[in-house]
Amino acid sequence: MYPSSTESSKIVFIDIDGTLVADDGGVPESAARACREARANGHLLYLCTGRSKPEIYDSIWEIGFDGLIGAGGGYVECGSDILYHKQVSPEDVVHLVDFFEKNGIDFYLESNAGLYASRNLRERLIGLIYGDVDNDPAARERLEHAPHPFLEALTYGESNLYKSDVNKVCFLESDMPFESIRAEFAGKFEAIPCTVPMFGRGSGELTVPGVHKAVAIADLLVHLGRSVCDTVAIGDGLNDLEMLRYCAVGIAMGDARDELKAEADHVTGTLEEDGLHDAFVKYGLISGNRPPDVFERCAEREVRA
Repeated sequence: MYPSSTESSKIVFIDIDGTLVADDGGVPESAARACREARANGHLLYLCTGRSKPEIYDSIWEIGFDGLIGAGGGYVECGSDILYHKQVSPEDVVHLVDFFEKNGIDFYLESNAGLYASRNLRERLIGLIYGDVDNDPAARERLEHAPHPFLEALTYGESNLYKSDVNKVCFLESDMPFESIRAEFAGKFEAIPCTVPMFGRGSGELTVPGVHKAVAIADLLVHLGRSVCDTVAIGDGLNDLEMLRYCAVGIAMGDARDELKAEADHVTGTLEEDGLHDAFVKYGLISGNRPPDVFERCAEREVRA
């Protein structure tokens, strides 16, 4: 095991869905073990996710992390310090809620106070997660005895969705093409494809313009007084693209989008193939390996859009 010091320690930014957490909401044992061992070796580990804080369940925090970049870069928490929290303007919240409800698009608003579901979202999610619970006894059994943590995290039945503390919004696939939704909110939101496969290929997220994970990482590094040359990023979705470009080492999961793999320094296995664990070994974060000289050859870089 190499020494734990500011010079040799790395700062690791870890996406959640598809990178750390599987579709069933669980964290594979190999991934949890790798994170714990990396921290024991003196490295700093930050969750870097499109999720907002209410979606970071205790089962994730209990693994052990040094902070959170949430809402796709709109919220940054370092230990007990909140660096910033960027939110959607009230008028834009009204616009998106009215537009989605008028067009029958299922969605949920993300805030640090809660996750607020649209009228029919719960029934839609139950069907996606469990199947036909009305006619399939096995599906009903799974719903009653193995509730998905995401279903439990959502708030249902809110009469007023014009919330004042919205980080971003996620919408599920609908009859309206993704590009039509992007065009509707051009100039007001960044529209990116959703990273949760069960939401459908036409699903997506609307985020505050100019907010992405690399910007938040750069701001966090200033707060920590550390260099980008000490950083590792690992993810699988298109909202991970900027951080893989920016960090000294960018790692794509084995089932990542092709666009992400093209930007990555390394493509590891899938989460189920112990991809996170194996990537940590390769880059010297665990198992006693020394880090490769890619860190020594790193040059300071600026954030790219």
